[in-house]
Amino acid sequence: MHLLRTQPGGFVPDDSIADLGQTPAELVILCSGDSSLALLAEAAQQLPDDYPSLRLANPMQVQNHASVDLYVDEVLRHARVILISLHGGIGYWRYGVERLMELAARGVQVILVPGDDRPDPELSDLSTVPAEERDRLWQFLRQGGLQNALDLYRCMASSWLERDYPWAEPQPLPRTAIYHPRKATATLPDWQADWIPGHPVVALLFYRSHLQAANTGFIDVFCERLQAQGLNPLPIALASLKEPGCLTMVEDWLDEVEAGLILNTTGFAQSSPEAPHLRPFRRNVPVIQAICAQDNQPAWQASEQGLGARDLAMHIALPELDGRIISRPISFKDLAWRSERSQSDVVCYRAHPERMDFVAQLARRWIELALLPNASKRVALILANYPTRDGRIGNGVGLDTPAAALNILRAMQDEGYPLAPLPESGTALIQQLLGGVTNDLDSIDLRPCQQSMALDEYLDAFDDLPQASRDAVNARWGAPQNDPMFRSGRMMIAGIRFSLTFVGIQPARGYQVDPSAVYHDPDLVPPHGYLAFYFWLRKAYGAHAVLHVGKHGNLEWLPGKGVGLSQDCWPDAVLGAMPNIYPFIVNDPGEGAQAKRRTQAVIIDHLMPPLTRAETYGPLRNLERLADEYYEAQLLDPRRAQELQRDILKLVRETRIDRELALDDAIDSDADAAIWLPRLDTYLCDLKESQIRDGLHVFGQSPQGRLRIDTLLALLRIPRGDGRGAQSSVLRVLAKALALDFDPLDCELAEPWNGPRPSVLLVVSDDPWRTTGDTRERLELYAAILIERIVNEEAIDDLPDHPELTLVLESLRNVVAPRLDACGPEEMRGLLDALSGRFVPA
Repeated sequence: MHLLRTQPGGFVPDDSIADLGQTPAELVILCSGDSSLALLAEAAQQLPDDYPSLRLANPMQVQNHASVDLYVDEVLRHARVILISLHGGIGYWRYGVERLMELAARGVQVILVPGDDRPDPELSDLSTVPAEERDRLWQFLRQGGLQNALDLYRCMASSWLERDYPWAEPQPLPRTAIYHPRKATATLPDWQADWIPGHPVVALLFYRSHLQAANTGFIDVFCERLQAQGLNPLPIALASLKEPGCLTMVEDWLDEVEAGLILNTTGFAQSSPEAPHLRPFRRNVPVIQAICAQDNQPAWQASEQGLGARDLAMHIALPELDGRIISRPISFKDLAWRSERSQSDVVCYRAHPERMDFVAQLARRWIELALLPNASKRVALILANYPTRDGRIGNGVGLDTPAAALNILRAMQDEGYPLAPLPESGTALIQQLLGGVTNDLDSIDLRPCQQSMALDEYLDAFDDLPQASRDAVNARWGAPQNDPMFRSGRMMIAGIRFSLTFVGIQPARGYQVDPSAVYHDPDLVPPHGYLAFYFWLRKAYGAHAVLHVGKHGNLEWLPGKGVGLSQDCWPDAVLGAMPNIYPFIVNDPGEGAQAKRRTQAVIIDHLMPPLTRAETYGPLRNLERLADEYYEAQLLDPRRAQELQRDILKLVRETRIDRELALDDAIDSDADAAIWLPRLDTYLCDLKESQIRDGLHVFGQSPQGRLRIDTLLALLRIPRGDGRGAQSSVLRVLAKALALDFDPLDCELAEPWNGPRPSVLLVVSDDPWRTTGDTRERLELYAAILIERIVNEEAIDDLPDHPELTLVLESLRNVVAPRLDACGPEEMRGLLDALSGRFVPA
């Protein structure tokens, strides 16, 4: 392993040993919050010369076992008192805590307190001092401020290091405060005096610890960048958005100034995976997550991933639960100064003005969506085209994208957006698109083009890209005049306009290449035609927002960092700080996250296609019929049964099902029927009852008629949540209610059925009832009948009396069916809310 000196904001690889470069001291304070360490280092400068020797460190800088052992050996084992304030509990520094307990056993005073305001008995109870003294130190750290930091030092030295300094109990400081760079105690009028009258207000939320540690330089710069975009900033320092008192005060200020948007730099989430639809703020405005990165800027710049695991969790994955729009890093950790007394590097957050400008522009554009009348908005709908054949225009996983696009256009038209007369159907929309240029290179020169970008205009936009980006494009694709989308001095743009609203075909990521190989290629830079399409949208057309319709396009897969993009990353170079609204299938959050994190997308979840039973058809239906005849003939006509065995095996081999069943080629229909026929029965039952998609989802519409019933059955057939009571499987509770004494979700389908045959199951089908699989099928058919009667509010005379069944059916009536019916309208409502600059839940 390598021995490495730690760097501010940097982390040592797991295969190296971190060396903090400290010498022993009587008092060691470990804090996993750099702002707390900065405050303690500042306070240490004011301690008297006779104060005991002290060291400050961040335990997160000594993560692996070897690094911990080195720090224990060089510093901690020599200390008399050790105080550790740890975020996240023992699990975040378990080995370090174990070594501290060894030192405690040798007589060292070890005090462990949480790194936030929430009690953590598992951690705190390990302390070697009385709870009252431990909690006092915790409150010194939690309240913050220079005076509390000084009293912390004086209290510890007086209590355990034979000193006698006067000290006071922890003094509470405001949990929430307006911050102003020129005011010690700021009020709202202080900012209002600086604002431009009539310009929109943006609230900027940041942790109170930055204010307590005087680490507000990056906030000052961010406010200046917001003002440069014509926005009035209102920076608010707070302890935690999870504290009701803090949240109430913030919301009152937001309402008072009529804030048009919230920029949040605090980490984690207000809601939870169990309640992701919680609107985090009372005010119905977008919330943008501006990232204060834990890493230093050189490490971020050199990283292909971009941000590390801590930032990914704290500032991206968890905030997504609140419906926050993920933006870019606005600051990075850096060395502010070196504290010689504590032998520690004092870390501050250093502003990144260019990334701040990106976030400020994004904020301004979201606010514009709220302020502009719909009749003045220019909105672009972009349809994916993968592979780049005309027959694949508007492909979207599980989505009837042409119909979805038309539904969106009609809804926009109803809301007053500028739209000319629309096509009658999704098919007609595609036909209109095919009337102009597309990505089809064979016909591109034969088709007209409704919009284009002059080469000079394109080159002006191209020249704004970083030099390395321009060189990469020219090296891979040559000059723009060589691009297939170049014609007569202009770059062609595929799409059509309905008044001010544009419907475009997303351009190809490359030419004369395998489209399936390059669609997700992390290295292939986009060609000039691709760049021209998005440059035209931004600069010539002047789009206020783009809608990428359906999973999924290729913009979010362009080269660049995984998260926390820089200006050199291609999604930023192509789309810029543009509001990006993205209808996306609900059952693929992984790829949806790619769009959220790399193209600041607001995901509008849409339903998966309606679900139904696969059933059997053609040769499979014939096999099922022959199998039923065989088992009946076994009892009545053995000779006929043998003939049927041969017919069944012949059909099994003709349809290649023998391979699915792993049957030996030499198997004999007569001698081995007891082996392969039950296996075939199980196979056909499984296949018949498999849940499959029935068509495609149409955005803005919930399933209707039979598709609605089948989808509800698919949702109820398996347990939900904890699988008990109203969350139980409808098939299981029906089996209990009818005293069938088997588990329909865990049974041998080919087993002969010798159980009860209730009349309600007998009448649902005329097919033979001979196996357990047949019983499960009849349960499903009966469940579908019950579901249809309940959602249609029809009387049910033959309903079995069972309390759990009653709960499931009440849940169907009051919860499941209403929620399914609401999905389609809510999809469209979410999209229109986004276009209106309102908040969209996760």
